[in-house]
Amino acid sequence: MSDIDLFSPFQIGPHTLKNRFAMAPLTRNRASREGVPGPMQVEYYRQRAGAGLILSEATCISPEAVGYPFTPGIWNGIQVSGWADVTAAVHGEDSKIFCQLWHVGRISHPDLQSDGQLPVAPSAIAPAGETFTYEGVKPFVTPRALETGELPGIVNAYRIAAKNALSAGFDGVEIHAANGYLLDEFLRDGSNARTDAYGGGVDGRARLLMEVTEAVCGVWGPSRVGVRLSPVNPFNDMRDTDPRATFTRVVELLGRFDLTYLHVTELGRDAPGAAGPFFDPLELHKVWKGAFMANAGYDKAKANAVLAEGRADMVAFGVPFIANPDLPERYRRDAPLNTPDPATFYGGGEEGYIDYPALD
Repeated sequence: MSDIDLFSPFQIGPHTLKNRFAMAPLTRNRASREGVPGPMQVEYYRQRAGAGLILSEATCISPEAVGYPFTPGIWNGIQVSGWADVTAAVHGEDSKIFCQLWHVGRISHPDLQSDGQLPVAPSAIAPAGETFTYEGVKPFVTPRALETGELPGIVNAYRIAAKNALSAGFDGVEIHAANGYLLDEFLRDGSNARTDAYGGGVDGRARLLMEVTEAVCGVWGPSRVGVRLSPVNPFNDMRDTDPRATFTRVVELLGRFDLTYLHVTELGRDAPGAAGPFFDPLELHKVWKGAFMANAGYDKAKANAVLAEGRADMVAFGVPFIANPDLPERYRRDAPLNTPDPATFYGGGEEGYIDYPALD
């Protein structure tokens, strides 16, 4: 046990964080239809800059990467300009902010694609369930399997998005390889049935993530790049025959980059076995030699315990930050928390977004 807690400063790469709170990436569906963050987003992130590190909501790397209405992008100059206002507001509150780079893969829908095309994926395997479009809820479609020759273009889209994030004033980037989106779809054998160099064993299925990581590190340097994984999360109809072996090897492969942190979500604990034979995702810290961020269902006591035990170096909070813009200060004072309103989590205006009261 150590005396490290949520309020202990922490160094990630070149950045000294004022505490070990991370604000988790939270899709809120309030950007413009063109994927541009506006004044509401500036205020939303400014309010929550008590966190040592803010992880932006998942941000689409290209038009093809879009999978939900009113989600932000970072593939053009207007989007970059909108994000620049956000990063300036966060820096004005003495916090750091990373941009989470996102391609949804098969979770998109033709209604969300610029020319009505099919979403892309490692394999033509449709997820079970439905998705949200501008025309309402619709069933998932069977995606188009990416050709081997198309994958360098995917890597380049991540590279361009990383450059745009640098221009927007972010302090780093997080590669979203979790929760059933494109890179996660490649990692898990329930969604990747390829027989080329990007399929088969774990090394093949992890190849695209490694190429994306190399490209993004080429823009930022590894000390300002993190990766997010979700080994046991069944969200978006995801599964793997051996999650422990798959993700242990993925973490070993990522280890050669000397990244600033690994962000592992423990979502799936409430449905053990749904995504494949269950194991504790925090076990991956034994393989990972760098900074390790835990995520999913933490409160102050649980977070301080996992930090003191050395099982994580930072803890990401999601829903508590939605309802409590001043979450670190509330935890510092042991003050009551605001009650979140799930009806306003996704879409809408200021209500349930920037109108939750702070303590003072």
